[in-house]
Amino acid sequence: VQLQAFGGGLVQAGGSLRLSCAASGDLFSNVMGWYRQAPGKQRELVADITRGYQTDYADSVKDRFTISRDNDKNTVYLQMNSLKPEDTAVYYCVAALTLGQFMAGKGSWGQGTQFTVSS
Repeated sequence: VQLQAFGGGLVQAGGSLRLSCAASGDLFSNVMGWYRQAPGKQRELVADITRGYQTDYADSVKDRFTISRDNDKNTVYLQMNSLKPEDTAVYYCVAALTLGQFMAGKGSWGQGTQFTVSS
């Protein structure tokens, strides 16, 4: 599976942004979602969504971020609202066959897109 992410850039605190990620190639990614890694910090699972639209979020983004997917387009979206400087990171789109694989950080990874929230 090849993953290409779109979005990212620079946003002011309190603002909103949407990331998208399109999957291509050998497809049947039951779970898609996003990880992020800020400078000097460990990689963090942000959100995931199954093909059946079950979702899971990190506590740090719950109630601010919304993940969704279009199974026909093999695309996953991350709507980010009420952004904070601590959301600044490289965001990686990830696809995996199972939720266990996804949460272990296994599966296919996109290149990552940089996202900065200014205070």
